Amino acid sequence: MLLDKQMGTKLLKIARNAIDACLTETAAAPVEVADLALNQTAGCFVTIHMEGQLRGCIGNFVSDKPLHLEVTQMAVAAATTDPRFYAMSSQDIGSYSLDISILSPLLKIDDVMQIEVGTHGIYLEKDYSRGVLLPQVATEQGWDRQTFIEQTCVKAGLPTDAWKSPQTSIYSFSAQVITDS
Repeated sequence: MLLDKQMGTKLLKIARNAIDACLTETAAAPVEVADLALNQTAGCFVTIHMEGQLRGCIGNFVSDKPLHLEVTQMAVAAATTDPRFYAMSSQDIGSYSLDISILSPLLKIDDVMQIEVGTHGIYLEKDYSRGVLLPQVATEQGWDRQTFIEQTCVKAGLPTDAWKSPQTSIYSFSAQVITDS
């Protein structure tokens, strides 16, 4: 599912309204969502940056909710429940930027050479450990494929070479990234 610029702008507005309403403990301004694409189901991640630094990122690979509702839920979660950061407050309104990553389905891969840096994100799991990095992370950090895979292992709390284990499952996915920064 690819969204055009107008639908992307609307989705960013929905996310920002949800965050701001949550932070001020008010009701979110209603936004009419008649667009078919925004009512389809899709996984997404919402990433928040403040002063150029990651401030929160939460998402799901699959959803049974319309995209606009999933984005609303993930935006509020990224602002308030990412365990790496304190919950945002009303003082943060106006000082953050958003990225919304609309995800393709996960594709299990057997050869890491199938991962294209800048195109694919990585999700891996081994035992009870799981890690995910969005496609844009490798590009933003200037990582090559090897570093990208190793950093996904680190994100999962695993050794950097855990991806080589036959007990590790590796998946790739792509994303349409919509940003207001």
